[in-house]
Amino acid sequence: MIRRMLRNRRPTTPSLASISLEEELTLLRVELMYGLRVNREAYLRRKMEEREEVVRRMHHRDAQAMLADLRRRLDKVKPQGDAPRVIDLRTRRHLRSVDGPGPA
Repeated sequence: MIRRMLRNRRPTTPSLASISLEEELTLLRVELMYGLRVNREAYLRRKMEEREEVVRRMHHRDAQAMLADLRRRLDKVKPQGDAPRVIDLRTRRHLRSVDGPGPA
């Protein structure tokens, strides 16, 4: 049923101003879970405004300035204290199997 709805809504070739499949599924989930109606035109308008804002902000900046800004922002969100920076998934998986099954 959802596939039929998506097929009827979506154009066959996505453009820069279209809603992706993932976005459409998310919007449908919001509508079903919360009983809301999402205005697709307003959503697309907001999406285009955000894209234009990003383009405007990046238009006259060089790569080094953008990289420095990104590093500065990442430094703000570094883990505090003794928190590990990299999590070894194999070790965590092994510890979980030794401890027993996880929460049911």
